[in-house]
Amino acid sequence: MMNFVVKTIANAGALAVAVWLLDKITLTGDSTGRKVGTLLLVAVVFGLVNAVVKPLVQILTFPLFILTLGLITLVVNALMLLLTSWLADKLDLSFHVEGFWTAVLGALIISIVSWALSVVLPDTD
Repeated sequence: MMNFVVKTIANAGALAVAVWLLDKITLTGDSTGRKVGTLLLVAVVFGLVNAVVKPLVQILTFPLFILTLGLITLVVNALMLLLTSWLADKLDLSFHVEGFWTAVLGALIISIVSWALSVVLPDTD
């Protein structure tokens, strides 16, 4: 449970950095508290997408992974971010990613920040 909380906080932090750096990734809300709450909910959705959908997509794209020497991972991560944006819209969360290339750059930022935060934050496993 503690590991889930730490990963969710790391995802929320990484998503916040992407929102801050990229104009086409938006998070709206009428107060800071609402934005933080939305960010945490989006982080949970993002974590679930990465836990459930991403492994299936990785299995299906394994030949492309070998062919592109792993660069397809950027595309898969971008698609997971776009799926998160779509689900956030369906769940009435004010988070949106506009366009594929924005998602690629956002996924790259999120991956780097998540990695950096995972180094700093405690891991109970």
